[in-house]
Order: sequence, then structure tokens, then C-alpha cells
Amino acid sequence: MRISAAQAGRNRQQVLDTASERFRERGFDGVGVSDRMKSAGFTPGGLPHPFAPKDALAAEALAQAWAQMAAERARARNLEQLLAGYLSRTSRDAPGSSCPAAALGGDVGRRSAEIKNVFAAGLEEMITSVERLLPPSDDGATRTRAMTVVNGMVGALMLSRAVPDDSPLADELLASGLRAALAAAAD
Repeated sequence: MRISAAQAGRNRQQVLDTASERFRERGFDGVGVSDRMKSAGFTPGGLPHPFAPKDALAAEALAQAWAQMAAERARARNLEQLLAGYLSRTSRDAPGSSCPAAALGGDVGRRSAEIKNVFAAGLEEMITSVERLLPPSDDGATRTRAMTVVNGMVGALMLSRAVPDDSPLADELLASGLRAALAAAAD
């Protein structure tokens, strides 16, 4: 049975949404075609042709994840609000709907140039958005400060996820990361 172009577009977006979430939850190698299709409510044979190569889907899903995070950063009234949300238990416990840098940073280094390029573009936009929230510095080091803040944000969230959920260390890492990022922003 043929489906309309509009339905095909909705189906494609549903697969993309699901892939974006699953890749962040499980990593690129932790999600197979059948997992992506089943999670999106389709049979494995129903994978849309434009997604046949896994790297193409991964790159597009990664770009979508970065776009979602850009929208969240845009809603932050200031850097403190952005950091408090990013370095929270809620963010820590939801890798599928939070920052792709913290969820996939270690995995991207083993991927294709296409995926690395998408990752780099999203990371660059993240740095730029943090830079816009910082007061300008007299010495022109605002970008360096923004990069230091982003490094701290991502690192603290990644490390917090790497320890057991019930470990006090998980919360300590988030709190320490928040303090360090705020201090770096103020320098």
C-alpha cells in the first residue's frame, strides 16, 4: 500500500526523532536498524531509503539533537539558568533528550568524517551561544572563557553519568561542575 508524501515525511521524522534519542541513550553502535524501526513503531523492512546508510541517519539524528539543544539554550534567560538546567539530575538522567556532546562525545571520535563534521558544527554553535551569554572581556578572551565553560559542562555531565545513579559522587560532580563553570564565566 502506497502512502502519501505527507505521511512519508511524518514517518521519516518519527524515525529521525527516535534515532536521535536512542543514539544519545545507547551510542551509535548500541542501536541497530531493527531497534530504530521498532522504537519508531515500524517494521524493520519499512526503513525509508534515505536512511539506509547508518552514518547518514546518525549524522541527521545528531544534527537534530544539536538543534533541540540550541532551542533549549535559546530559552535560557542567562548563563546561570542555562548551567543549572544542564548540570542537573534531570539532565543527567535523560541522555536521550539532553546534550549530544555529553552523550556521544566519546563515541564520535570513532565515527566517519560526516558525523564528526556535524558534531563539530553543533559544538561550535554551543560555544557561540555560551559566549553570547558571557560579559565581554577587555582582553578578548571571551571565546576562551566560553570554551572553558563548555568543557566543564560537558565533562561534569559525562562523569556524573559514568558513576552509579545512587552514588553521592554523581551529584557532587554536577555541583562541582556548576561552580567551576560559573567561576570560569566570571573570570
